[in-house]
Amino acid sequence: MASVTFRNVWKRFGNTVAVKDLNIEVFDKEFLVLVGPSGCGKSTSLRMLAGLEEISEGEILIGDRVVNNVAPKDRDVAMVFQSYALYPHMTVYDNMAFGLRLRKTPKQIIDQRVRETAKNLGIENLLDRRPRQLSGGQRQRVAVGRAIVREPAVFLMDEPLSNLDAKLRVEARSFISKLHQRLGTTFVYVTHDQVEAMTMGSRICVLNAGELQQIDTPFNLYHNPRNLFVAGFMGSPSMNFFDAELKSVDGRIVVHTSTFELPIPVSVADAFKGYVGKRVIAGIRPEDIHDAEFQPSGITPAVIEANVDVVEQMGNEMILYLEERGKTFLARTDPRTQARVGQRMGVALNLDNLHVFDADTELSITYDHKQQKETMPA
Repeated sequence: MASVTFRNVWKRFGNTVAVKDLNIEVFDKEFLVLVGPSGCGKSTSLRMLAGLEEISEGEILIGDRVVNNVAPKDRDVAMVFQSYALYPHMTVYDNMAFGLRLRKTPKQIIDQRVRETAKNLGIENLLDRRPRQLSGGQRQRVAVGRAIVREPAVFLMDEPLSNLDAKLRVEARSFISKLHQRLGTTFVYVTHDQVEAMTMGSRICVLNAGELQQIDTPFNLYHNPRNLFVAGFMGSPSMNFFDAELKSVDGRIVVHTSTFELPIPVSVADAFKGYVGKRVIAGIRPEDIHDAEFQPSGITPAVIEANVDVVEQMGNEMILYLEERGKTFLARTDPRTQARVGQRMGVALNLDNLHVFDADTELSITYDHKQQKETMPA
């Protein structure tokens, strides 16, 4: 078992910076997810950890050992690729055993590990088949099994579920999470899918344009985003944003937009005093916008009116596309709502979960540094 440390790591391809001054500590036995849009540097970071890409600057440590100049085969890591990278001419058994044979592992130990792993993965009846005879889900399990038999200190997974259909992806997420719990090994997992990241990671590292944006628990990333990018990237449908200005009205601070005016709750007003008169961006998630008729108890509501443009009936909820004064925004409402296209309706915004960002720096004014510190692993 081992921790992983990225220390001031850079990766350049000519004049292009793919990873910029990356600092991450992955704790022993942790499941850390690297997430971000295409081109953000997440797969490059994983490949540098695996030894498949050279580091331009900085250090990568596995445990206490700097591995910058250590060959991939000597880093004690095992990688599962997006394509699975199975040998088509080999059986499942031989694919799983191949890495152990290269290390000249005794045949008896190879056979024991392969059969035990295949049983745990539910593929023991597939050992004589070749990859072309397997479904996508079965190939994915074989690729994971090939990594498991090596008993590495760190598992690396580069979008291993992207080739599966929607139903199999859900099953595979559960399977990999349970696998991590059973093995108790360090996992570093790359995905562009924030649903995978939220459901699987004990912590999530959000990257954009090669830079670390925030590393935190799924709960904190969602409820306590550090900046505008994290707030917009995490969550589906994504957070609604409104260009705004902070004003002082009758002794209270309000968020003034072209669509509405919202009072800042007195309990948090102190954080905004230095921003009165400045441009900001107000953010509120669709699930914090309710049909006023069915607003939940225990919230601090601000009721406005808006026109209903589109209604999506999801069964357990309604997604409403609302428009007011040329601004479109989304609400996730109670399924009992009677909203219809073309109707004008009252909606209640939950001020307790209002996010406000500095328009110039895009950093959150409402970001709680104390909350993040308290949720970091010891």
